[in-house]
Amino acid sequence: MKIGIVCYPTFGGSGVVATELGKELALKGHQVHFITYTQPIRLDFFNENLFYHEVNISSYPLFQYPPYESALAGKMVDVVKYEKLDLLHVHYAIPHATSAFLAKQILKEEGIDIPVVTTLHGTDITVVGKDATYKPMVTFSINHSDGVTSVSDDLRKETFETFKITNEIEVIPNFVDLERFHKQKKDHFKKIICPEGEKLLVHISNFRKVKRIDDIIYTFGELKKQIPAKLLLIGDGPERPKMEKLCRELKLCDDIRFIGKLDAIEEVLSVADLFFMPSEKESFGLAALEAMACEVPVISTNAGGLPELVINGVNGFMSEVGDIADMTKNALFILADENLETFKTNALTRAKEFDIKNIVPQYEAYYRKIIAKVKGLKPELI
Repeated sequence: MKIGIVCYPTFGGSGVVATELGKELALKGHQVHFITYTQPIRLDFFNENLFYHEVNISSYPLFQYPPYESALAGKMVDVVKYEKLDLLHVHYAIPHATSAFLAKQILKEEGIDIPVVTTLHGTDITVVGKDATYKPMVTFSINHSDGVTSVSDDLRKETFETFKITNEIEVIPNFVDLERFHKQKKDHFKKIICPEGEKLLVHISNFRKVKRIDDIIYTFGELKKQIPAKLLLIGDGPERPKMEKLCRELKLCDDIRFIGKLDAIEEVLSVADLFFMPSEKESFGLAALEAMACEVPVISTNAGGLPELVINGVNGFMSEVGDIADMTKNALFILADENLETFKTNALTRAKEFDIKNIVPQYEAYYRKIIAKVKGLKPELI
């Protein structure tokens, strides 16, 4: 198949999933064309089946805001026509699904009916989509996609509860590349961070308020009263200055390090003992899955799609949002010497269920189904 993938090319979860999906599809022999405004962060290796098409946005004095949606739709039309794509797969509803609908209508005028699959990732539904300005466009785009998937059953349910959806939505969960995310021997790195054999706790996010990083810091402060530990906070975003100030107020700066954005996060996860995800809302919890693949158990909330990933008492624990005492108790239980190795083993076992090699065939089957629906063929003939 020749597949066009449209995504945000940044560190965000939707862009990461889209890029990793495209790379795996290329390795399996499909021709994959990325269409976005800059090369995706994780599009980091050469393959004869991978192509990148940059969306160029013209700037005119008349435009206060450059019309990216129109430029994107125009680029989709160009790539579909001249690369003879079989399907467009757009990640994140706004503006990608909207632009795909426009491109589809333009192409129909030229006798080309390109199937469009939209994957919903989370904030396109739970945050952006609920904005009164965007809600009609999100609803329209979902209902006029030829196929729609979501990364968790919780997100699927919320989509139906929030919008007037007439389309079907199929759940295909996020995945992890176990060839990249696995425990590596980084003992020297661990000794630098934890010279006295302290337990190492890690959090990775875009430092938005919904991630509740202050809950991590408060929990860490309580945990520190009972065991030696260090905390690494990886990522960047609007909440970082407040969190740095909180660390100073609680006098925890000697034991907490802010790392900033980091691409090779698997190297840090390889030496971690526990991963924190106390989010107010998570549609799936990709960072937690990547941690588990590196044999790191998880302390999380029971919000959103996290219960579909974390098995309470097996590969981690879930608490109510904001329950510092419960998270502290659970963290201490996991970190106890007699429990830690079991939780680490269970974390990896759970991660294997979401191996990219198990999930990508689900996308391939779905592509065939949607192409067959649009073309009026049987899926087995695609």
